[in-house]
Amino acid sequence: MYDFLNTLSGLIWGPITLILILGTGIFLSLGLKGFTFTYILVAFKQIFKKDEKATDGEITSFQSLTTALSATVGTGNIAGVATAIYIGGPGAVFWMWVSALFGMATKYAEAFLAIKYREKNANGETVGGPMYYIKNGLSKNYIIFAYLFALAGMIAALGIGNGVQVNSVSQVIESEFGISAFTVGIFIALLVALVILGGIKSIGKITSKLVPLMSAIYILGGLWIIVLNYTEVIYIFNLITTSAFTSTAATGGFAGATVWMALRYGVARGVFSNEAGLGSSPIAHAAANTNNPAKQGMISMLEPLIDTLIVCTITAFVILMSNLWIGEINGAVLTVASFEQLLSNGKYIVIFGLILFSFSTIIGWSYYGEKCAEFLFGSQIIIYYRILWVIIIPVAAIIELNLMWLIADIMNGLMALPNLIALILLGPMIFIKTKELKDTFKA
Repeated sequence: MYDFLNTLSGLIWGPITLILILGTGIFLSLGLKGFTFTYILVAFKQIFKKDEKATDGEITSFQSLTTALSATVGTGNIAGVATAIYIGGPGAVFWMWVSALFGMATKYAEAFLAIKYREKNANGETVGGPMYYIKNGLSKNYIIFAYLFALAGMIAALGIGNGVQVNSVSQVIESEFGISAFTVGIFIALLVALVILGGIKSIGKITSKLVPLMSAIYILGGLWIIVLNYTEVIYIFNLITTSAFTSTAATGGFAGATVWMALRYGVARGVFSNEAGLGSSPIAHAAANTNNPAKQGMISMLEPLIDTLIVCTITAFVILMSNLWIGEINGAVLTVASFEQLLSNGKYIVIFGLILFSFSTIIGWSYYGEKCAEFLFGSQIIIYYRILWVIIIPVAAIIELNLMWLIADIMNGLMALPNLIALILLGPMIFIKTKELKDTFKA
């Protein structure tokens, strides 16, 4: 079974899917005529602006951004970057940047459609996401894609958004502080229950405070290390760019990497980190209290910029400056060791970041999972899904998660495919509507 799932995961996340993800981002960027690059400063101004007219929605635009970021800024920024470099070499970082730049257009389109095609559920709450813009924006021939996305999202959330996160943080705490993984799992379960039982408004309030705090601590710690080693910045940048187009030779414990390996793992880990094309974040953006799809799209397009171009880049520079990437350690351990080597007690920046990142991802993805479940089974399923979500936490803290990683990986791929198809088919409409709306933001 494990070998079969491993093969299936390799097929789903093979060249076709990665080309489709990158190709969709390029297609949308060209169709928007570079809008996602030229309107970055305007986008930042929209975060705290309230719509003048009465609007639908449950949370502010800022809270929708922090909820989406809470789910994306996670182990991918710490362990994912390390894995990309360990397998794909320094050139993988370049392809992470490329995927993030084009991913901005993908994120814009996802949030645009989330607002345009959202609807009210049985409780009068505003809900949306890929399952709704597939159902309401495309012909009935595509309805099967909406259910495929929802089913995959419901299952993937339990793995990648819950089990994998709590397992990572509980193992680190047990290793560093001697607190049993099960005890950590119980504690996290109680905290998560207090947050998610209050729904999206509770999640939005917590993430609006937690995300800026955790990001600032990690970013400032990483930047301080880079400043202390500023003489190596140009060398590291050149290493990244040249390695993206030439094979990286084997050295030390590093097995060497081809250009294809750099591209494959750079794009794959970039997507794992910022989730552009996965279809997860538009579920959060659909709850924003605005009726302007272009405004919410602009706010959403900032996610790859913050998550990948800032946070992941800092992680990458620290790892490459430490030279530990040519050894035999990988994942979060590599990031921890790199911070510790370059800064006294620097490992605690990573450990603290991992704890907060993982917790925020768990509460963010809980909302994604329950909305997917609600689409399939109705609003009565939500309370049962939340209970299941909390129960899984202490269990996942103490078990081997290789199988869960594989299943979640497969489900993530099955989320991405119907979402990307919808983005391509609805792209021309997004281009026209954006052209009509974008000039209203210049003021």
